[in-house]
Amino acid sequence: MKICAMSTRLAACLLLGLMFSSAYAHGAGTPGDGQSNAKLPAKAEAEAKASMETMQIPSHGALMNALVYVAAGAGPHPVVILLHGFPGNERNLDLAQDMRRAGWDVLYFNYRGSWGTPGNFSFAHGIDDVAAAIAYLRKPENARRLRLDPSRIVLVGHSMGGFMTVQAAAADPAIKGIAMISAADMAGEMEHMQSQDSPADAVKKMSAGLAEEGMAPLSGCTPDSLAQELSTHASAWAFRTKAQAIKDRPVLVMTSDDGLAPADDAFAAALRQAGNTQVTSHHLSTDHAYSDQRTELSRAVLEWLAGFK
Repeated sequence: MKICAMSTRLAACLLLGLMFSSAYAHGAGTPGDGQSNAKLPAKAEAEAKASMETMQIPSHGALMNALVYVAAGAGPHPVVILLHGFPGNERNLDLAQDMRRAGWDVLYFNYRGSWGTPGNFSFAHGIDDVAAAIAYLRKPENARRLRLDPSRIVLVGHSMGGFMTVQAAAADPAIKGIAMISAADMAGEMEHMQSQDSPADAVKKMSAGLAEEGMAPLSGCTPDSLAQELSTHASAWAFRTKAQAIKDRPVLVMTSDDGLAPADDAFAAALRQAGNTQVTSHHLSTDHAYSDQRTELSRAVLEWLAGFK
């Protein structure tokens, strides 16, 4: 009998243990033990971690391949649109990672007709594509999903991307500032060529220069078609015509030993002459891709961006 009673009590204890174990596994803890609410803070914390979102941004009937490096924290974060050059072999995504660590969301995309994005590439299309990317970030549903502040958009562009930053900021007063990394004043260069040669010779020289840059990642265009486009829009797109429109916003002018520094320095001088007191110029002795000065380039860009926080 004692053995039976002991067995009965043992079975009851095991049954109760299993019940409590099952309740614990399903989060049904006792009041005040924290089990039922433990998952909520963990989930919120997970959602606020740094991440990468991919998307396709609509632009004039095409969908541009894009990604956003989303900064950690609930935000909303200021956002950089990082614009690549011609054709875009140096994407500067190391800068994007550094900017994200500094608390910025960073959007990178490929213009229509470049690097697998459908459509035809042209400089005019690129200008429109930047405007489409800005409009995408300003949509409330996208801003919420990406935890960004659409009222704090800064443009950072390398080479031809610098050309795009100037065009976009001049057309959109709400852009907070621009950073030009070895910006290519392609229209200004065409103006200079036209002053030295006949229009036909200027187009021929520009076409040869564009061909040397490499056209394989671009579709729907030729060196001649792009050179002719620059010839047609030279006076409208030259940097010298944009100083008044950007004179009230911060501008970072990064230059290197790639031959573009004189034109970029001239634009910085034009901005200052127009009354812009927020122009920062910085020169690094390196090549066009800043190959051996990546850390120094990042430091200069981050220091400039810190002024927007």
